[in-house]
Amino acid sequence: MAKSYYDILGVPRTAEDKEIKKAYRKIAMKYHPDRNPDNKEAEAKFKEAAEAYETLRDADKKARYDRMGHDGYTRSQQGGGGGGFRGGMTMEDIFSQFGDIFSDGGGGGNPFESFFGGGGGGRRGGRRATGERGSNARVKVKLTLEEIAKGTTKKIKIKKHVNCGTCSGSGAKDRNAVSTCSTCRGTGYVRQVKNTFLGQMQTTSPCPSCGGTGQEITSKCNSCRGEGRTQGDEVVEIQIPAGVSEGIQLSMGGKGHAGRRGGPPGDLIITIEEIPHDSLKRDGQNIIYDLYLNFADAALGSSVDVPTIDGKVKIKIPAGTQSGKIFRLRGKGLPGVQSYGTGDQLVHVNIWTPKKLDPKERQMLEKLREHPNFKPNPGKSDKGFFEKMRDMFS
Repeated sequence: MAKSYYDILGVPRTAEDKEIKKAYRKIAMKYHPDRNPDNKEAEAKFKEAAEAYETLRDADKKARYDRMGHDGYTRSQQGGGGGGFRGGMTMEDIFSQFGDIFSDGGGGGNPFESFFGGGGGGRRGGRRATGERGSNARVKVKLTLEEIAKGTTKKIKIKKHVNCGTCSGSGAKDRNAVSTCSTCRGTGYVRQVKNTFLGQMQTTSPCPSCGGTGQEITSKCNSCRGEGRTQGDEVVEIQIPAGVSEGIQLSMGGKGHAGRRGGPPGDLIITIEEIPHDSLKRDGQNIIYDLYLNFADAALGSSVDVPTIDGKVKIKIPAGTQSGKIFRLRGKGLPGVQSYGTGDQLVHVNIWTPKKLDPKERQMLEKLREHPNFKPNPGKSDKGFFEKMRDMFS
């Protein structure tokens, strides 16, 4: 049986807010990663305590937890009910939400910093300063049907923001041209408390003075003028999986525009475009091919070459083949991106009717026109096109 949140924090079920906050602060101080570097067990206990505190500090969540019990509540959270912790918080999320737990509230500085060396550029108030994230870059990649069938690798040159080579992305002229931001005191974030009809609400947002970097530049880099990035280009190798389709979007993390002043880069969004094939048509994972036969080949039977994604294959045409007949070439279609198996190629037979006849050809056909065997006589076994298609996929 899972340990209850009350047991994790070591408080009784009747504990009030102050007692819960005090217990969490004590455990968080004990197992904080700065005090326990590379200690996975301590990190797990640190996150476990944050999960317990996240629920018990909120009156509504605490009441729901008491009513449903630990197992019932955690199952509901994993399913998305209640918008709680759900075990998905990173360390940065915990520091962002609960960083103020380490403040003594007396205006005498943050005791958390004195314990863990929270100097000007380090982690203060539980938040690490970062620059502004770069925007996503977008490209279109055109693929042939053959490339879609097998998957492929494309190398594409992308014009985008790249880190400034002169200042290495800092935006400063040199090391001495950087100081701690006076607005956020190096955290990169500012907190605001607003009064609402629900009570006081605290929000955290990037510092407007430093853009979230936690630092102020006293002398800007001449190349990028303090941005930390310049216009450039990069050759990116893109792995395209087999089975993609028109309009599908792939994403490559960190291959977008460089962030401002050392911020993390955005992503590269790749949109797939299909180049139409000369003779094959795509229908989901299946390939459609229209085969045109002359009347003699359809009546007498024949063998014909049919193009596929893998090259030509020979198929046998039985004597008496009717227009609309569909032959299935199993496994000659396309693979699915997120499913197993491969589609088929469907060969749709069309009987070609000559548009012009010379006198000799006309004379031959006139003799056949009245022959009983040439009069249409469809039986029950001769199905229409839509019935044949339905049978194919039933």
